[in-house]
Amino acid sequence: MANTAYNDLFTTTLESRAGKLADNISKNNALLSKLKEKSNIRTISGGSKILEELEYGEGDMVWYSGFDTISYTPKQLFTAAEYAIKLCAVPVAVSGEDLLKNSGHARVMELMEKRIQNAEKTMSNQLASAMYGDGTASNGKSIGGLKLLVADAPTTGTVGNIDRSQSGNEFWRNQSATVEGIDSTNIIQHMNEMYLNCSRGVDKPDLIVTDDKLYAAFEQALQPLARYSDPKLVDAGFTTLKYKGADVIFDGGQGGYCPENHMYFLNTNYLYLRPHKDRNMKVIGGDRMAINQDAMYRIIGWAGNMTMSNAALQGVLINTPQASASTSEAGE
Repeated sequence: MANTAYNDLFTTTLESRAGKLADNISKNNALLSKLKEKSNIRTISGGSKILEELEYGEGDMVWYSGFDTISYTPKQLFTAAEYAIKLCAVPVAVSGEDLLKNSGHARVMELMEKRIQNAEKTMSNQLASAMYGDGTASNGKSIGGLKLLVADAPTTGTVGNIDRSQSGNEFWRNQSATVEGIDSTNIIQHMNEMYLNCSRGVDKPDLIVTDDKLYAAFEQALQPLARYSDPKLVDAGFTTLKYKGADVIFDGGQGGYCPENHMYFLNTNYLYLRPHKDRNMKVIGGDRMAINQDAMYRIIGWAGNMTMSNAALQGVLINTPQASASTSEAGE
């Protein structure tokens, strides 16, 4: 029979940390931090899909004079992207033996805090990683991240149940450029080109996320003029520089998740994290006592997806390392 002596303590400790868990994750991920700042972490309350309405067409305008006929032809101006609800969970378990070995209120609290903190780190790291993924991890059960939404090859694949390869769906393709040998001597040129491709009037990229290689090239190019930007991100621990009003964030190195040799130009006005209101870093399922073990279990759960409502204003710059002279000569 399970040890129930500290059941209430275990449950209340987890519940009291639920809000902190969601906040910690946003602080540990630059993209999430930016989305939270813009109130783009929008909960859903139910339904089988997450919908983002898309405006992709324009109505008719006619120039006229006098009694010219002004005709109206109905057009489809709106559609919607559909995103599946994905679920993830981190179990937290404490055995009766551990509780006995750490008996006493203070020592038990310390044990539980350590287990819960580990669960928080696990969920934070795995969600941060998934936000850069293509949604194929865990046999397609993961959320669709930047590798899906802002794809290297935007003319193929299906995003939000819209086939990007079909004629008429060009509006749903992000910008993408693959360049060989990006370094400090030419990175500004290529960034300028991508930035312009992702701009529409006052709509411009406000966040650029990159790996260590391209960040180092950008920083070296700006070394004489380098300055830190956005004190909110700097205070949160992110290394950030400024480019045409956009924050340039380094998410490489140890524990970084940005794909190697990638630089994402993001307009976060059209990117969202859509968690379910009842499964947003919360303890789910109530009490879970092992039937044939002396142990207590709790599960921290999350459900939702990462969504996008405008693809054309997002972009990715991809660097392919230049082949060495010896490699070229060998090929000849």
